[in-house]
Amino acid sequence: GINNSLVSNRVSYFLNLRGPSESIDTACSSSLVAIRRGVDCLRTGECDMALVGGINVILRPKFHISFRKTGMLSPEGRCKTFDHSADGYVRSEGAGALLLKPLSKAERDGDHVYALIKGTAENHGGKAHSLTAPNPNAQAEVIASAYDDAGIAPHTVSYIEAHGTGTSLGDPIEIAGLTQAFSTMYNQAGQELPKDKHIAVGAVKTNIGHLECAAGIAGIIKVLLAFKHQKLPANVHFTELNPHIRLQDTPFYILSATQSWENLRDANNLPIPRRAGVSSFGFGGTNAH
Repeated sequence: GINNSLVSNRVSYFLNLRGPSESIDTACSSSLVAIRRGVDCLRTGECDMALVGGINVILRPKFHISFRKTGMLSPEGRCKTFDHSADGYVRSEGAGALLLKPLSKAERDGDHVYALIKGTAENHGGKAHSLTAPNPNAQAEVIASAYDDAGIAPHTVSYIEAHGTGTSLGDPIEIAGLTQAFSTMYNQAGQELPKDKHIAVGAVKTNIGHLECAAGIAGIIKVLLAFKHQKLPANVHFTELNPHIRLQDTPFYILSATQSWENLRDANNLPIPRRAGVSSFGFGGTNAH
């Protein structure tokens, strides 16, 4: 009854749902991959609604002990993402779920629409030096693929919810991958990567820790609340940038304080809809955006 594969099946049983019912485990990117799977099912017509989400509950100490031995966990018990003192992440518990529907059906049914998912992408990093050494090229590719799927121009994006585990190695690699992705997208549009800081970068892990298999859904829900309140929350525990992170000559900046989420403006000074990207990278190499 507590087998991981049955979690989604029990929901389908309880609600008498007859469509695809899948429990997805790609470690930290599980819930974002689940969202991608739900979007794909809606696009292909396999179902007309999809419940997607993730749950992380810490029931036994063995993973905590092994992660601590590998140096993945912060001895101070803080996720200090992008900070010079970043020394690992904090394991935490949580659950989140979304109901996905095609926009036309949501509007027809009078649903409250929190946001639109315009595009998704998933890939794997292939060979890497170790489990905790991600591939920045693969991260860049999955991000660029998501925007290509969405048909969204990079200059219209104003926020990135990073995976941001708070490790001294992973954080710089993620920013490098993000920079590479946006450089590629701007180059494809015949433009250079802009230097004006119009894309804020944050990580919900600084607030609530790392929900591991529910990390992606936590990042999505944070962005939905940011849309609702039109505010971008600050990164907690951020005092000084990790010296290995390069933000010079990029459009990115780290949110050191909560700020209003202002609309970007187009060439005619008309407001652009608020747009955000959410990244989630599993330590086994499965990336999603």
